[in-house]
Amino acid sequence: MSSIFSKIVKGDIPCYKIAEDENYLAFLDVNPNAKGHTLCIPKLEVDKLFDLDEEQYMGLMRFARKVALAIEKTVPCNRVGVSVIGLEVPHAHVHLIPINGMDDMRFLSKVQITKEEFENLALAIQANL
Repeated sequence: MSSIFSKIVKGDIPCYKIAEDENYLAFLDVNPNAKGHTLCIPKLEVDKLFDLDEEQYMGLMRFARKVALAIEKTVPCNRVGVSVIGLEVPHAHVHLIPINGMDDMRFLSKVQITKEEFENLALAIQANL
């Protein structure tokens, strides 16, 4: 069965797309820890990050770095935190979260963002790629 992320890749479920190439996709998390919380995924459905072959893994990390730099230019923060947990969706993914302190990475507090804010934020980050 396809993961929700595979359905996003196929276009069956909409997303607030940040960046895309032939192998990877970045989009805003719809249940974000902070404004600008972005998910980077391989388009290939692989459950665990370390099940990606080395080329796919390194490609995902290069892609995530490019997106993180754009987020940092767009969203006021001390840095962009990186997290890989992998329990919530069975599809390898990297969380990029604008943070100002350690607690911002705990996945306990969520922010509410309107559809218009999501759309504007996605466009702003895209402009800094």
